[in-house]
Amino acid sequence: MAIKQTKDGWKVDFRAGGANGKRYRKTCKTKAEAERYQKYVEAQLITTGKPWQSKPKDPRRLSELAQLWKDHIGLQLKDFEARARKLDHIVDGVGDPVASQLSPEIFNGYLSAKLKRGRSKATVNKDIVMLGAVYNGLFKLGIIDYENPVKVVKKLKLDHRELSFLSHIEIVRLLKVLDDMGEGDTRLISEICINTGARWGEAEHISKKMVRHGKLTFTNTKNGKNRSIPVSETLFNKIKAHAAKVKGDFVFDQEPRKLRMDVFAEAIAIAKIELPVGQNTHVLRHTFASHFVINGGNILSLMKILDHSDISITMKYAHLAKDHFIDAITYGPQTAGGGHIVDTDKIVA
Repeated sequence: MAIKQTKDGWKVDFRAGGANGKRYRKTCKTKAEAERYQKYVEAQLITTGKPWQSKPKDPRRLSELAQLWKDHIGLQLKDFEARARKLDHIVDGVGDPVASQLSPEIFNGYLSAKLKRGRSKATVNKDIVMLGAVYNGLFKLGIIDYENPVKVVKKLKLDHRELSFLSHIEIVRLLKVLDDMGEGDTRLISEICINTGARWGEAEHISKKMVRHGKLTFTNTKNGKNRSIPVSETLFNKIKAHAAKVKGDFVFDQEPRKLRMDVFAEAIAIAKIELPVGQNTHVLRHTFASHFVINGGNILSLMKILDHSDISITMKYAHLAKDHFIDAITYGPQTAGGGHIVDTDKIVA
């Protein structure tokens, strides 16, 4: 029976797609309405396949999704190459499974193996964020129709790293070593970082046209925002003089970054300066920030100078402020105005 008149109206009763198809039944007021309903269901079958059956799972492997992410999202990012390499390592590490079937257990096993090999929690967290960005980004674009299958794997809580910075004596000793080594470029880059809080790569990549009016303007920044930092007249003139000797658009020859960083690490060793594991040129940025706060600088100003995206990142330097703990005395429960201890024997109940 397809369409038959009953006492309640016109009844539609048929199987879409043949004898084994899903059965559709509906009672309509008129025969014309019943015919339109049957044609509608059959048209839906032609255009969408078998709507009554579950959609087949996406068979694409993680490597295919990785390539789609690179093509549609990654290429727009400033640090595309670094992220692409990280993503490739993740794909290899988890065995390139069908992307929709990657289990939290397998991904967590990959992360645990990295920790056992001595990789830091911060590095592991970057992998979690990277993979999440792939699934979430492709899902938003409609390239995949499922959410991140390993979203239950959360970032690890990080331990507070030892914050190391150079004292005035260590700064002098380090620069003297670089002078003795004849490493003028590395010395000047170090001075820029110490006096502006710039990241090593920002200082190394500064262009000549961005050295003007007593300021250095950093354009190759981590957050993609330009920022201008004033420097002393002595340092400004030193940078201008150095730039005049170098051909091209940059203050420093654009040789591989690692070479100068290796020189810096060697100088640190010769100067007998001990740094926490994993810290090298970044100690210069910490040195600027630490002395800035110690000398009374404002945390909000420091946030802008350092190009931090979140004030919580800058707050790790707050404990160095001279008055950081003064409020504990001034506003404590047993103190009165001016920091005087309240004599509890004189309090009348």
